[in-house]
Amino acid sequence: MTVEIGHFALVLALALTLVQSVVPLIGARRRDAQLMSVAVPTAIASFALIFLASLMLVHAYVVSDFSVLNVVENSHSQKPLIYKITGVWGNHEGSMLLWVFILSLFSMLVAAFSGNLPETLRANVLAVQGWIASAFLAFIIFTSNPFIRIVPAPLEGGDLNPVLQDIGLAIHPPLLYLGYVGFSVCFSFAVAALIEGRLDAAWARWVRPWALVAWIFLTGGIAVGSYWAYYELGWGGWWFWDPVENASFMPWLVGSALLHSALVMEKRSALKIWTVLLSILTFSLSLLGTFLVRSGVLTSVHSFATDPGRGLFILSILAIFIGGSLSLFALRVQSLTAGGLFHPISREGALVFNNLFLTTAAATVLVGTLYPLLLEVLTGDKISVGAPFFNMTFGPLMVPLLFAVPFGPLLAWKRGDLYAVSQRLMVAFALSLAAAAIVIWQTSASALLAAFGVGLGAWLIFGSLTDIWVKTGIGKVPATTAFARFRGLPRSIFGTALAHIGLGVTLLGIVSVTAFGTENVLVMRPGDTAKVAHYTVRFDGLRPVTGANYTETRASFTLNDSKGRNLGLIEPAKRFFPSRQMPTSESGIKTLFFSQIYIALGDEQGDGIVVRLWWKPQVTLIWLGALAMMLGGTLSLADRRLRVGAPSRARRSVPSSRSGATA
Repeated sequence: MTVEIGHFALVLALALTLVQSVVPLIGARRRDAQLMSVAVPTAIASFALIFLASLMLVHAYVVSDFSVLNVVENSHSQKPLIYKITGVWGNHEGSMLLWVFILSLFSMLVAAFSGNLPETLRANVLAVQGWIASAFLAFIIFTSNPFIRIVPAPLEGGDLNPVLQDIGLAIHPPLLYLGYVGFSVCFSFAVAALIEGRLDAAWARWVRPWALVAWIFLTGGIAVGSYWAYYELGWGGWWFWDPVENASFMPWLVGSALLHSALVMEKRSALKIWTVLLSILTFSLSLLGTFLVRSGVLTSVHSFATDPGRGLFILSILAIFIGGSLSLFALRVQSLTAGGLFHPISREGALVFNNLFLTTAAATVLVGTLYPLLLEVLTGDKISVGAPFFNMTFGPLMVPLLFAVPFGPLLAWKRGDLYAVSQRLMVAFALSLAAAAIVIWQTSASALLAAFGVGLGAWLIFGSLTDIWVKTGIGKVPATTAFARFRGLPRSIFGTALAHIGLGVTLLGIVSVTAFGTENVLVMRPGDTAKVAHYTVRFDGLRPVTGANYTETRASFTLNDSKGRNLGLIEPAKRFFPSRQMPTSESGIKTLFFSQIYIALGDEQGDGIVVRLWWKPQVTLIWLGALAMMLGGTLSLADRRLRVGAPSRARRSVPSSRSGATA
């Protein structure tokens, strides 16, 4: 019965979102307060219904209800409880339900925290959210229903894909979807502004917190997914330029541009048209990612659906929302004022420079991702676009952007002094040169590219600290005054600095592991030793281990430092899941400060086994930098100016058509 409750809840939610998508829109058009007021309760009620449906599906997984086809295909009675729960979204149908649940959550939050919005804008925003929710609820109910019964019910399920039976599944998809779907709010605000034909700085003030929330979660989702693939797949890499990895990276790039553009619009009432376009493009790229994962056009470890019918349904949703919003933008763009003017050498100019490079970089990733698909459709030829293309196109675009980052916060609004800012950054530049020189001194003159990368990462870190140094007046005013200024700085300044520092830290990790990492593949027998950087690894042997729903062969390696001191065990394994008849490789990782020793097992050969040993210098900086970026975004979100929200307008009550008639 619980399954039927979940199904009926989805149907009712679809009915409510259809009301939400039409009635408030008509009310805004007629200036009818009663019709517009329908938006808030319908958004909250549809969230409650989708939440109920999600709970019902979780319950079916937890109790192993094998009368439900989705549970049969993706669960097993012996699977640990945590993986029964996370397995709910480890498949196409469940992940789409999670997608819609998060969409309804954001709609509910907009409804709950939009008290200071003009009635017409709030009605239009929630109506657009209703359009999106209606489309995806219809997609779930008619093509991807997770509540379909199977008769007769089997005694046991087929189990979840072993690669997905990991704590990463509990964290990565929810974070990623919170980022993907969070940008729907920015999209809805943009479309609502285009419908009304009104765009001002207050609009940017309302949009920026939602963009920041989505950006924070998307950053975390990408970082967690990267680390999950790094340790789970046993391949030793942290980024593969997989098309579905790119699908999440593109909205992150354009979303970063949106954040900066919204800031300019809020502060200087400039870049209005650019900000609206970026709001549309960011969510459009999120929808494109949904299509790539679920249409069956890609063969990827991330892909779920292979049904072309589903792909056509999602393609239709893409055409309607992306094509419709861009068409509306084209119709309305002439009526929108461009905003205030500014000098090229200014903070606005620096942010425009930043946005141009971010969007161009996103465009190169988009071309590299879609070109093989388009070529196959047009000619039937199959090609792959791999890391060399992306490294040669994306990398050069990032260098001037990263070099320009420290200049932006130090430039004044409207008109800046580039020479004065350069003088303030001289210490940061000298420290960056010193960092590059140390790399060459410690390695060799042939490591010029690595030294340049380390210097660029140091430049981002020291340049970002310079902004705080200058704003507090350290060295120019008494210490007590500098401390008082430090405490009085807005949190957004610390957030910006920390986000840029995190970018520098990530760059240091990427450069270090790419330039100085080592890999060794060899056959080892019990008692054999191997050198890994300054450490020694001794193979102690293999032993069988039985898990809840798998068996594994686990290897033990003893790690010693250069002085022979024992640093502990590293235990990689090879697992076998009987229900799926599928083997997996579990890597063994030992973290040493910011570096890691990474071991993966290959096939057994006689009395030995093939072992892959990696030395990953400073590799954890990649994800620590992402964490710093998330903390920076959170600090900015906690800024009092964003908590207060947009200034309340003196609102007149909008008379309903009925009251107007009686008057």
